Amino acid sequence: MVFKHMANEFVGYAHLVQVLSLHVLPIQRPALVRPVTSFAVIGDCLAVPQRLTPAKNQHLAHVLFALKHEGINLAVLAQALPMLAEQDLLAALTEAPGGTYIRKACFLWEAFTGRCLGYEEKAKGNAAPLFDPHRYITGPSVRSTRWRIDFNGLGTPHYCATIERTATITALLDYDVLGRSKALIRSLPPEMKDRAIQSAYLHETLDSFAIEREIPSQEKADRFVQLLRMAHEDHPLTENYLVRLQTSTISNSYDMAATFRRQQNRLSNGVRGAAGVTYVPPEPDLCRELMKELMAFANAAPKTIDPLVAGAVISFGFVFLHQFMDGNGRLSRFLIHQALCSAGALEDGLLLPISVAMKREEQRYLQVLQGFSRPAREFWSIGSPDGDDANLQFKGDPSIYRYWNATDCVTFTLEMAKQAVEVELRKEVEFLQAYDSVVKAVDARFDVRGSDLSLLVRMCLDNRGKVSQHRREQFRCRVEEHVFDYIEEQAQLALGGSPVENEVE
Repeated sequence: MVFKHMANEFVGYAHLVQVLSLHVLPIQRPALVRPVTSFAVIGDCLAVPQRLTPAKNQHLAHVLFALKHEGINLAVLAQALPMLAEQDLLAALTEAPGGTYIRKACFLWEAFTGRCLGYEEKAKGNAAPLFDPHRYITGPSVRSTRWRIDFNGLGTPHYCATIERTATITALLDYDVLGRSKALIRSLPPEMKDRAIQSAYLHETLDSFAIEREIPSQEKADRFVQLLRMAHEDHPLTENYLVRLQTSTISNSYDMAATFRRQQNRLSNGVRGAAGVTYVPPEPDLCRELMKELMAFANAAPKTIDPLVAGAVISFGFVFLHQFMDGNGRLSRFLIHQALCSAGALEDGLLLPISVAMKREEQRYLQVLQGFSRPAREFWSIGSPDGDDANLQFKGDPSIYRYWNATDCVTFTLEMAKQAVEVELRKEVEFLQAYDSVVKAVDARFDVRGSDLSLLVRMCLDNRGKVSQHRREQFRCRVEEHVFDYIEEQAQLALGGSPVENEVE
């Protein structure tokens, strides 16, 4: 890991990374000594007064400093704690047997090493959560009676995502996207509700493929719609179930999986050689281990935490593990729907067209993915100029994939869910209402073949209230000129009465 502030004296996590040569993704807010009188966030760092800085060679002191002032960074702790001498931990524990941070350090040391510290006394002090719930989104608590520390992470000590409770995430959770989506659908007449939901399935399918730069055949589109509807079955995630889902999303029989992958894969941007490799997921054995952890999380979390938060962790966690050789992207987005259905958050076949929103924000979606994939790629070397998988060599640490910061992933997912309701679903409802009003008005005055009228009205509304010259020529033998004009007049009224001059179709 390379730091931006190399001329400064680092403290806490950044100090441990530097002096212990740890392999971790960049620390977002490193602590460093600055000429300040108290702790302060300055730019992209935590400024620390010199008088509060632990000595450079006191690694445990830097661990305790970090736990107290910087929160929880499991990737750093998973590598740093096993390097500490057991006697140092025991000495600190003897000095402050009820100390919250030394008890956290001891709890994690045992979790990461699989060994027990030689401490026979009963832990003292009040029980404390590992993750401060005021600072992080947390999961159900599991108490260690030995240390009186409650593990409340999003996962287990062997695989855990971290989500900071930012002001943006708090506001999005308070917005109650799922409640608003159900209220919108319930406000519709039954026939309108069914059509809106059917349209959401279609658009979700087309845009999920579009994100992968693919235009699906009718058969593939139908299969994916069926896949989306399967989310309402509330089926627990298992290897067999995910394999069945994967084979239903692709048509190339050579890429259809029989099990979770047993070979290394990689993502490429098409550039020749090593420079073209943009991301390398964990090696097969580690990937399979972490998939068990992720599936266990997916089968429980949507019912215990906000289902959209759970869906984001499951979706991005899945795509970062990249369990299959193909179909991971579409399947990862499906897992958001699966999480919502598992929690009972979507009723009557309702679907949030999140992929439609993601397609509109495709560049930002890519940036969120690259927030993990780019720095993780730096820990892989490609030994062959042709990028042969046999020459991929991992020079990092498994904790990179075990413990990841999901804050940006959750923020993006919540924002896309909000857009799916307030823009995509609402726009679809408004379109259907406009369509019905135009068809009714035209049908009351003119005798136009039903299929022709339906197509013309849809095209006119999509074209901002104008019947294009192409459509006028196409239907001229069956529709009179003044009918085209009337369709435009009614369409523009339905769209709010704004005149349109420019043809976009």
